[in-house]
Amino acid sequence: MNNMEISIFITNYREAFGEAVELPLVFWYSDEPVAETEKINGCFFKGLSAVRKGMPISLNAEIIGCGGGKFYTGFSEMPERVPNFVSLKEKYKNTPEMVFDFIADLGVMRATKKYLNFARIDTIDSFDQVEAVLFLATPDILSGLTTWTYFDNNAEDAVTAIFGSGCSAIVTQAINENRREGHRTFIGLFDPSARPYVEANILSFVIPMSRFKKMYHTMRDSSLFDTHAWNKIRERINDFNS
Repeated sequence: MNNMEISIFITNYREAFGEAVELPLVFWYSDEPVAETEKINGCFFKGLSAVRKGMPISLNAEIIGCGGGKFYTGFSEMPERVPNFVSLKEKYKNTPEMVFDFIADLGVMRATKKYLNFARIDTIDSFDQVEAVLFLATPDILSGLTTWTYFDNNAEDAVTAIFGSGCSAIVTQAINENRREGHRTFIGLFDPSARPYVEANILSFVIPMSRFKKMYHTMRDSSLFDTHAWNKIRERINDFNS
C-alpha cells in the first residue's frame, strides 16, 4: 500500500514495545498457496505456532479440519450441526436460536480466492492484499495497542470484544470490517476452545487494514513514544521477555 513499508513499521514497533517483543502476524487470501501446509485436525490455531516462528501457512477447506473453521474463514457454508454444537455441547450460548442469530448478524463472507495465508510480518514484502494485522498480546502489550488505537479515535467501538469462536473473532470480524472500510479493532481469543493453543497470558488484538493504514502513521505521535508512563511498561515487557 502507498506510503506504508513493512521495515518502517517493524522498526517503529520494536522501538515502541522493545526489541524483545514478538512481531505480529498478517493474513490475506490468494489463489496460490504461499506454503505447503498439512491438514490441521481440529482448531487451525494449532498452525499459528509455526507462523509465530516465521513459517507461513496456507489454509483451505481441505487443510482446515474444523467445520466451524472452514465456515468462519469463508470456505464453506455453515455446517448444520454448528448451532446445536455451540449451544448444547460447548454451552457458549443459551439456545441454538441464539447461535443462529449471532451467525446471521455476523454475515460471514464467502472466500473468493482459494487460500487464506498467515505469515509473520517480517516474512512478507508489502501490505498489498493484507486483510489485517494480528497481534498476540500480553496485558501490557495490549495496553499499548489499545492506547495507540484510541489516540485518534473517540468512537465507543474503536476497540471491541465481540463474542465468537477464535477464528470468527479474528478472521471474520477483521475481514468484514476491512471490506466495509470500518474503524473497529477486535480483542479476541476469549473462546475456551481456542485458548489451549496460545499461552495463558495471551489475547489477540486485530487491526483490520482499513484501520491500520491510518494507525501506521499515528504510532510515533502517540503515547508509545516519549512518555514516562509507557517507558515504564516497555521496560517491564522487555524484562519479562528477556
